Amino acid sequence: MCTVADEVGMNAHPQDIDRRWLKRFGRTDDTARIRLLCFHHAGGNAGMYRHWRRLLPAAVELVAVQLPGRADRFTEPAHDRMTCLVRDLADVLKPLLDRSFACYGISMGARVAWALTHTLREMAMPLPTRLYVACDPGPATDDGTWPWEGPGGVEGHLREMGGTPPEVLDQPELLRAVLPTFRADLAVLSTHDFRPLTPLAVPIRAFAGVDDPVGTPERVASWRTETTAGFQLHHVAGGHFLTPAAERQVVQTIVQDLI
Repeated sequence: MCTVADEVGMNAHPQDIDRRWLKRFGRTDDTARIRLLCFHHAGGNAGMYRHWRRLLPAAVELVAVQLPGRADRFTEPAHDRMTCLVRDLADVLKPLLDRSFACYGISMGARVAWALTHTLREMAMPLPTRLYVACDPGPATDDGTWPWEGPGGVEGHLREMGGTPPEVLDQPELLRAVLPTFRADLAVLSTHDFRPLTPLAVPIRAFAGVDDPVGTPERVASWRTETTAGFQLHHVAGGHFLTPAAERQVVQTIVQDLI
């Protein structure tokens, strides 16, 4: 069930909804030229973008999305369907679409940003000027099989990807506490109720880690089929999770585009 419309109907204060879903990390600049909406990977949270505040100029307002089920929203149920998630996001983000904006997402975040953009188009709402995707093989590669459905299950997949801190994987109680959110995020990725019929008229710039076992550069290149407005692919250092140097390269490329 989608939740934001229900919250509004129960007289939830819009600022409370905004604070839960949207993290600006202490700086809001009404003079910024453009907003950059950032979406985290499966099992991640908005905090992964905190240091981007230091890398972005004042002309770019950082807004990192915090999905339910993690960090300060740990007690809230995580979404497990893409369609419902992006409809909720469209409701939450509507007040922010009064200014030019772009979207960036890594791994699951790339799919969420893409699905959100399609939903905004369907709802005749403003669209991002650009869509940035990283470490995701692209919707066209989906064939109904998923790496976390193998013998190792979700836990094995997390260990193979290498993005989960060892202190989480090595503590059974902590791992049990976070696995439901991981499973919900992976369900978002594997739900087949979101199937756009036409590509976006939004430029897409994609970033692929040269050592990524899932989002290989060849598979990330499939994002070119998702747009009619231009596509560029960048190879960067790292695997499924970018190195600090690669992340700085990504931010620099985004800034050059936006300003």
